Amino acid sequence: MTSADVPSAPRIPEAVHRRRWAILGVLMLSLLIVVLDNSILNVAVKTISTPAPVGLGATQSELEWAINSYTLVFAGLLFSAGLLGDRVGRKKVLLGGLAVFGIGSALAAESGSPAQLIAFRAVMALGAAFVMPATLAVLMNVFEREEQPKAIGIWAGGVGLAIAIGPVTGGLLLDHFWWGSVFLVNVPIVLLAIALMLWLVPDSRDPDPGRIDPVGVVLSVVGLVLLVYGIIRGGELADFTDPTVLGTIAAGLVVLVAFVVFEKRSDHPSLDVSYFKSPVFSAAIAVIALVFFALMGVTFFSVFYTQSVRGYSPLQTGLLMLPLAAAQLIFAPRARLVVDRFGNKATTTAGMLVIAATLVAFATLDADTPIWVLEVVFFFMGAGMAHIMTPTSVVIMQALPREKAGSASALSNTFRQVGGALGIAVLGSVLSTAYRGGIEDKLGVVPAGLRETAGESIEATLGVAAKLGPQGRTLVEPAYDAFLHAMHVTALCGAGVAVVGAVVVGLFLPGKPKTPQGAQEEGELVRTES
Repeated sequence: MTSADVPSAPRIPEAVHRRRWAILGVLMLSLLIVVLDNSILNVAVKTISTPAPVGLGATQSELEWAINSYTLVFAGLLFSAGLLGDRVGRKKVLLGGLAVFGIGSALAAESGSPAQLIAFRAVMALGAAFVMPATLAVLMNVFEREEQPKAIGIWAGGVGLAIAIGPVTGGLLLDHFWWGSVFLVNVPIVLLAIALMLWLVPDSRDPDPGRIDPVGVVLSVVGLVLLVYGIIRGGELADFTDPTVLGTIAAGLVVLVAFVVFEKRSDHPSLDVSYFKSPVFSAAIAVIALVFFALMGVTFFSVFYTQSVRGYSPLQTGLLMLPLAAAQLIFAPRARLVVDRFGNKATTTAGMLVIAATLVAFATLDADTPIWVLEVVFFFMGAGMAHIMTPTSVVIMQALPREKAGSASALSNTFRQVGGALGIAVLGSVLSTAYRGGIEDKLGVVPAGLRETAGESIEATLGVAAKLGPQGRTLVEPAYDAFLHAMHVTALCGAGVAVVGAVVVGLFLPGKPKTPQGAQEEGELVRTES
């Protein structure tokens, strides 16, 4: 019997099918919390870097670790979180993850130092790791196959909604409350999501689950931490040839290779390496990692451009990012229609080239560029991202059996988070290195003991300049110039990564199928090849 002969009705119980759109709404609310947190933090980084009592006086590297501690724990645990949801039930995992995320948010709001913030962000990530893969896994089990692209498009549009709400909400909170309010706001959303989930969302699991893989989890977390720490440390020292930097990066790569080898030989792997035998599946996963590598690094420095160089408040910065969010919200649910007409290859390649073009445009921005130019760039960036995320998510989720939805979602989100973490680490280090190189010879007016600190970031330079009084004013313009140069270099690096992604998509993603049956056969490619 072919898949076309299998009736769809028995797959989804009628009671669940009737409330599938309400269930999708609850899943999007859960997704909203996880994405909202990072988009809010992007607006708050400048405030957190301000000395107490306004902020925590976090350095550039501490800010990166406030983001990366979350991302690394999230990425490291997604493999096991997806498997655990498939095994014990996705609803149970969702509820537990939301509760932990809410507790971590409350603790992060009361952090007394950058170290505490980094630690409590890791607690939040522990909860988020169980939320993100479960939302897509539940979606795949309440929608029939023909409705899944539409549902995934709406789900991806929820990311745009979170990006819109996050910066504006963060700006409003920072204008009226202390910096910790950007985390405390998560708590009531968590409580609402838990209540709706208990009422509406059905439980589902894999009837033939695999065992948990503790060795694989440890290897993946250790490897990622070593790799990203080495990259960040290289940026701090402005020297990637330092023996400790090279040694840490090399150790991270060795551990990650050991992880892949172990997973390939294990009979209960967290990551089933056989999935990657399919060029289509591998290309879709790689593109998600590459696009988030480019975008996360850009988002990180764009906040300093709008607030430090252009002088906008956190709320105004949030409002400036609305075009990016609006474009995602508009185009993500409709991207499936573009795919139907032009195919995955053309749609996603065009999306990657649009992302590359917007990053090149970032390299043209100066201190007096009309702000509408930035708005146009953000809009096209969001549109490009929408035409990448929806098609690749559909390819990945439909490539594996419905019973393995948690694993498929975990893989997709893991590579997205790893790509984002490396983007912040690598592009953040490029930014830091380029900035230090541009400002170092202008720090002669700074006392010798403060020069190292003053050269770390534009915020550090401006902070030291303010303490020096009239003498420090001579540092302001050089700081702006050094940052703009560093931003241009970083944006061009991101554009190069996006072009690589376009090439990967153009070579390996499928084109437009000739028939509906052909489309389904492409979706089944991984199962056929492995």
